[in-house]
This record gives sequence, C-alpha cells and structure tokens, in this order.
Amino acid sequence: MTPPQHRNSSDGGRKLESVLHRAHFKVALIAVALAALSLTVVGLLALRAYSSHNLLLLARSISYTVEAAVVFKDAEAALESVRLIAEPEEVLSVRITDRQGAELVNWENTQTGLQRRIEQLISRILQPDLVIMSIIHDDAPVGQLELVGNGKGLVSFLINGSLLVVACLLLSALGASHLSRRVLQEITQPLGNLAEVAHSVRYDGSFDKRVPPAGISELNELGTDFNELLDELEAWRASLHEENAALSHRASHDSLTGIANREFFHNRLGRTIRTAAEQGQRLALLYMDCNRFKHINDTLGHGAGDEVLKILAERLQNQLRKGDLVARLGGDEFAAVIFPCHHIDNVRTIARNLHEATSMPMELTGGHMITVSVSIGIAVLPDDAGTLDELLEYADADMYRAKRRLADAGQHISQT
Repeated sequence: MTPPQHRNSSDGGRKLESVLHRAHFKVALIAVALAALSLTVVGLLALRAYSSHNLLLLARSISYTVEAAVVFKDAEAALESVRLIAEPEEVLSVRITDRQGAELVNWENTQTGLQRRIEQLISRILQPDLVIMSIIHDDAPVGQLELVGNGKGLVSFLINGSLLVVACLLLSALGASHLSRRVLQEITQPLGNLAEVAHSVRYDGSFDKRVPPAGISELNELGTDFNELLDELEAWRASLHEENAALSHRASHDSLTGIANREFFHNRLGRTIRTAAEQGQRLALLYMDCNRFKHINDTLGHGAGDEVLKILAERLQNQLRKGDLVARLGGDEFAAVIFPCHHIDNVRTIARNLHEATSMPMELTGGHMITVSVSIGIAVLPDDAGTLDELLEYADADMYRAKRRLADAGQHISQT
C-alpha cells in the first residue's frame, strides 16, 4: 500500500503563523488529543474484536483436528496437531484435557527474550480472555481445550500507532501555540472533520472514511497522519478477515481431499432434509466406501492411500451437479447428497456414473497403476426414510449389502 503524500505548505495552504494572531492552545490541543485518543482506542477495540474471533476459529480448528487423538487419548498425536496449527498463528499456549480432566497437551510458544515478555504483558492487558471450548465427538464432550493468544499483533500496532499519535500531537502542539481567536472557525472546522471521522470509525465501523484536506498546512498534515493510521487499521482488518475466512474453510473441509468434512456434511444434510420436507421434494443420499482400501495402505503405504483418496474425491466431485454435496466422512468413506431428486432412476444413473468413474485405473506416484472399486448405498427421502438418522442408517445398510454382493461375485482390486 502506497502511503498518501503529504501536501507541502506551498501547495495552496497558508502557514499557521500567517493566519493566527492569538492562540487557543488549550482548546486546539485538547481537541486533537481527544481525536487521536479516540482513533487509537477504536483501533485497539477493532483489533481486539477481530483477534477474539480469530482465536475462536483457531480453537474450533484445533478442536476438530485433535478430536480423534483425544478420543483415543493419543497425547503425542494431539500435541503434533496442536503444534502444526498453533505455531504459525498468534497463540501463546494451548492446553487440552480429556473428559476426566487429565491433561493430554500443554503446549506453549517457545519464543523467548524481551519480545515475548512484552507480548505476554500486552496479551494480559488487551488480548481477549482465555478461550475455553469443549471437544465434541458424536455429539458428546470428550475433552476440553484452553487457548491463550499472544500480543504480537497488538505490539506491532501499538508501536506504529504510538509513533503516529506522538507525531500528530507534537505537530498539533506547534500549531496550537499560534492559534488566534480571530480565526477560530478556521481551526474548529478541520478538527470537527477529524473528530467526525474518528466517531464514525469507532461507532459505525466506517473504516472507508477519510479526513478531507484542510486549508491550513499543519492541520492538513494532521489529517493525513490520521488517514495513514486508518489505512493501517483497514489493512489489519482485511488481513484478519482473510485469515478468518481461511480458518473457517479449514474447519469445514477435509484437509487431505479439500472436500467437505463430516461435521459440515451432517449440518448441511440436516438443513437440506428440512428444505426437502418443506418443498415436498425427494432427497437422495449416497453412501460410498472404497473396497479393500486397507490392502492399498498395507502394500503400497499410506502415501499411496492418500493419493487414492484424493483421486476418488476429485472424480466423485466431477460427476455431481454444482449444487450437490460430496464429503469425506473419514477413512475411505464418502457420502453425497443429491437435491432436488426428481426421479429415482436419475439417482441410480448417478450412482452408476460414480461407480464407473471411480473404477477407472489410477496412476500413482512411482508409476503404480491401481484399480479400485467403490460400494455405493442409496437412501431416498421420504421413500426409504423420514429422518436424518433413518436416512443415514438405511444408506449405510444398503452400502454393506453392495459390499456383500461384490464379495460374492469375487470382485477384487488389481494392482500393476
């Protein structure tokens, strides 16, 4: 971002000493100080609010990532997951306990020195309170996560903001010493503009507003400094918004395949079922499982297994309509929601297309050619089930019937 250029005194602005004869030092200085303080407080409040939201998203992301590790009380896996997420972010410490209160993870930022002590001090004063979140598995709490953020971003903001505020106040003090009662209106108008912008930013969140140019060069520079500070706040806001969006996407999508995860799938399926009931339309649920996936992991390694899952996810997504949903439920299990579903035959056609697409040979890293098959179970609402649980149960049972038919037919995975 290119900072705004300061206007020189010769660019149409009059020198303060040429227009002021009697000073109103106290009035002008207090007005500018209040405006600077208001803008600084606005910045801190805005950053604190975004930091609080950011920490909450981080806590959700960590909670979802360590869910399995907490269920199996795998402290090492939980610590590694916490480290991968927390180290790049502004996190001071993360503590995870199981449902009995036993500590599984107690991770702290290893940064040392004066900078860390300053960040800890700022965090205690300005950072949002400790984030405490339950770790949920199958709609029941299995543990608890405690997350504390650090003040790294706030330290940077305070340093830059303080320098700008001090510079503004110094400039204002020099200008205020030459104020004249005779031209009081020429001073109050620019200050009124500045206070109005600060007020709009603080109470309305109007970060796009800027202080207009003033006819007096010193006050024009003051407004420019405030505008630059607003530019920094707006940049911080945009950066935090992008980071929050990325964290939100991470919390609702599978990290390996990039498609929706189990939690997002169940929430979306519940909403779609309600919509289908209200509109009197059918909804189809496809439950899919990769046959003998364990054999691939055992013979070629987990890296090959991950490649297979990525390819399967891509092929499944390519075969569905834009509005349909495909998700990875975990392991080698996938599911798809087809809505609206006008004809049952269309669902069977989609299932055949999915089966054919996923049965095409896959070339993996290292030159291995793999051919897998996918067993698909189909459940239609309201024909086969009337509720979410019934729909899932029916589709799961139909998928296992398909797997038994495949086993009876002697179908197998081939490897080249």
